[in-house]
Amino acid sequence: MSGIDELAARLRTELGADQVLTDRQQLRTYECDGLTHYKVIPALVALPRTAEQVAAVVRACAGAGVPFVARGSGTGLSGGALPHADGVLIVTSQLRRIVDMRPADERAVVEPGVINLQVTKAATPHGYYYAPDPSSQQICSIGGNVAENSGGAHCLKYGFTTNHVTGLQVVTPDGDLVQLGGAAPDTPGYDLLGAFVGSEGTLGVATEVTVKLTRLPETVRTLLAAFASTDQAGAATSAIIAAGVVPAAIEMMDALSIEAAEAAVRCGYPRGAGAVLIVELDGPAAEVDAQFDEVSSLCDSAGAFEIRVAADDEERQLIWRGRKSAFAAVGRISPDYIVQDGVIPRTSLPEVLRRMNEVAAEHGVRVANVFHAGDGNLHPLVLFDGSVPGETERAETVSGAILDLCIEHGGSITGEHGVGVDKARYMPRMFTDTDLDTMQLVRCAFDPDGLSNPGKVFPTPRLCGERPGRRSGAFEYQGAEVF
Repeated sequence: MSGIDELAARLRTELGADQVLTDRQQLRTYECDGLTHYKVIPALVALPRTAEQVAAVVRACAGAGVPFVARGSGTGLSGGALPHADGVLIVTSQLRRIVDMRPADERAVVEPGVINLQVTKAATPHGYYYAPDPSSQQICSIGGNVAENSGGAHCLKYGFTTNHVTGLQVVTPDGDLVQLGGAAPDTPGYDLLGAFVGSEGTLGVATEVTVKLTRLPETVRTLLAAFASTDQAGAATSAIIAAGVVPAAIEMMDALSIEAAEAAVRCGYPRGAGAVLIVELDGPAAEVDAQFDEVSSLCDSAGAFEIRVAADDEERQLIWRGRKSAFAAVGRISPDYIVQDGVIPRTSLPEVLRRMNEVAAEHGVRVANVFHAGDGNLHPLVLFDGSVPGETERAETVSGAILDLCIEHGGSITGEHGVGVDKARYMPRMFTDTDLDTMQLVRCAFDPDGLSNPGKVFPTPRLCGERPGRRSGAFEYQGAEVF
């Protein structure tokens, strides 16, 4: 009996036979996350239903020296939940209870498999909502949001997941259940909670999350401004922020992403627009009204040829429909595409977008841009046809060049999608060897054996004895099958 067979037998005893998968056809369901470019079939999938069962799986893995990877809804876009070919994939989607809704304390306690939007639905009758809103909020899980420090359209005003998590119950890499933080706004000592959020599963597995609830605003007003070019839309964005107005969201889409959204959901954006801005303001009615007039005037001054104002929630949802559908919608106009994620200063938007288009033209590919303009978080979609020889390689070259542009302009290789396996090779372009060693010392303090989500974030196994995987060309990962 192999080590995996022995581990499977033990886990079936502890979890139940139906919660442990070893059949190859069943395992293929979990071979990738939302980034389908990389695929690895795990040796075993565990489907725990409680925190104690998660701890039992991790303890068994630690005892056997078997690596493990946690996975929620599988919507990640950096390969953060890519399985290990010789390891266990711990799927937390069945841990989906809202444990406690405490509006008087402005807190909710949820399990990691709870869908992001469900928190808001549960809090709304009490006059609250959960602010972080990734585009995938109807299907992404809170546990995955914690792992990647997800943001969303409204992160400009309200911040990322890390700004809304006050406590975590965590299974450490040796299988202990521990509590980090709690319901209080802050706790003494080192910020272990802050270290865990955004650690991409390399420090353990979250099994319960305490989140902040935000009061529903008195007023929400949304406008759509159409411009001839992204330069004009970028200028309007900078002018709005420079005026001291902090909208809940400022989102930009270029002509190509508008074309895709129209094909997918018929959102009815203005014809002929080279770019549109979606600006949403919320808060006290008097403040919102005053800011709304100012934003409209600034958009007009920047060259907007049409400004639409949502008259009610239905029209507001129609405006947002195109933006929220953008990633998937691109499949209507291109057989393949790479979703990229980088950050630049707002003032660099016009220059970076122009250079991005030049690089794409040089390599014969198209790039559709849809992004959080307010905080400079870009989501360029590099379009290509993988059936045409050379196009995949050209798309990957352009994708990497976009990240180089972000770094060159003082930005980052990721804003909210994480590093995962997809961007690990770019980490040395942002950080020195000393920086990376220091980060890995933190990882080693939590996980000295390197069993928790190995092969992610860091490009080389410098400290914890972790083995590297290839980071370019065809993906090969410790005996993994490549498809």
